[in-house]
Amino acid sequence: MSSLRMLLRSLAVAGLSAALLAPAQVARAEPTPAELTKQIEKSSTELERIVESYNKLNEDIKANKATAAKLEARIGPLQEQAERSRADVGVLAATAYKTGGMRTAAALLDPGGQATLPERLGTLDQLTRQRQRTINSFTADQQRLIDQKTRLDVTLAREAAQAKQLKSAKTRIEADLSDLYEMRRKAYGRATEAPGNPSSAGTPPAVSGKAGVAVRYAYGAVGKPYGYGNDGPGSYDCSGLTLAAWRAAGKSLPHSAAQQWSATTRISRSELQPGDLVFYSGLGHVALYVGNGQIIDAPSAGRNVSKRGMNIMSIAGYGRV
Repeated sequence: MSSLRMLLRSLAVAGLSAALLAPAQVARAEPTPAELTKQIEKSSTELERIVESYNKLNEDIKANKATAAKLEARIGPLQEQAERSRADVGVLAATAYKTGGMRTAAALLDPGGQATLPERLGTLDQLTRQRQRTINSFTADQQRLIDQKTRLDVTLAREAAQAKQLKSAKTRIEADLSDLYEMRRKAYGRATEAPGNPSSAGTPPAVSGKAGVAVRYAYGAVGKPYGYGNDGPGSYDCSGLTLAAWRAAGKSLPHSAAQQWSATTRISRSELQPGDLVFYSGLGHVALYVGNGQIIDAPSAGRNVSKRGMNIMSIAGYGRV
């Protein structure tokens, strides 16, 4: 049972005990809308951090799988080349042995030629050594690639286990949110904000180039709901929105606030321009700057993409795509 549910249950039990001990007392009032909103925001913020960690892990897993596939494609041909080289040397040695040792060795090199027997034997030895060096080279490359593939398999297994843990944590918090949304439904008549209108954000600023494309996309997303792990077009999480905005402009960003931080160039607050990214404390949230101290972001569970002031929480830094 989650901590929130335990808290709710303990509150209920405490309320019942109080009623039995002092039935004449006035029952404790239901949480106010402001209290409910505060609880929802706290849980939503925690969940968003987990979702962004989950997004980052999925990006890492995709990258490692791609690397593993490339390694496997290289291992196969190297193995075939090494086996062919090994077989060639085996045939050379077996033929020389079966057909008479030194005499056959000379015949293999240049039957009827002008070279002396020691010269021919030296040439055979040189060819055999060269072939062995080739085998050793192929085998070393093959082993190196196999070692890398083994390390990647270990990494993928570890990340898969972490993804399972994150998914479990996400499910737990969503269960808490379900309880809170039910209380919000009782207080407000609905668990989430009503769909908004993009025009409520006003007219996009006149921004040229790719940044302008990203800003106009973000304006068009205003009013659409928050969706965990989503990058549009129907719903977004925070890094999914910035990803989608810059994807529309022809730029690729990972679906992770922390990885978007690594993928962008650090700038100062005074250098901010529309289209830049604003990152928040812990790199658990990211937004698109649209000018005049305003951002467009996918705030949290139950809320819609909105345009608002950038100082919504502690800012970690700023990035230029």
